[in-house]
Amino acid sequence: MASKDKKTVTSLEDIKQVAADAPASDNVTPIAQAAAPKREIKRDNLGRSYGTGRRKNAVARVWIKPGRGQITVNDKTQTDYFARQTHRLIINQPFLVGKCVNQFDVICTVVGGGLSGQAGAVRHGISRALNNYDPEVYRAVLKKAGFLTRDSRVVERKKVGLHKARRSKQWAKR
Repeated sequence: MASKDKKTVTSLEDIKQVAADAPASDNVTPIAQAAAPKREIKRDNLGRSYGTGRRKNAVARVWIKPGRGQITVNDKTQTDYFARQTHRLIINQPFLVGKCVNQFDVICTVVGGGLSGQAGAVRHGISRALNNYDPEVYRAVLKKAGFLTRDSRVVERKKVGLHKARRSKQWAKR
């Protein structure tokens, strides 16, 4: 026997009506609040925040601290280390997205890979360091821009019997 209190939900309006009619309980938290954990600010006693960045075979260890926007890569300025303008643009992207240009000094060490991979690794490290510095401010914009995700693309390995990963020997008819 079906009771008159139960309603059949067939549309979105019915769901909204059922949710509005449901009794409010103090111990029930909304799903959005329960799913999103509280992020901690991670800074050392000098006010610096750390992030590790990786791209291709390059690994960057990055420290940021409040300052005037000086970026030091392997004890050199960014213009000395990265001669190409595109590499410097890649490095500064997290600051542009986070609207904090010239507010942080960056000190990083990079090893492995080439200059392009190293620039990507520094960008990833700066993004993670900004996220650790203040997650409430920077996490959403950096996540939306895709800077907190490691770019997992690497060079494909060479196969046996081929010149390169996919380049085969030239075929001759005669």
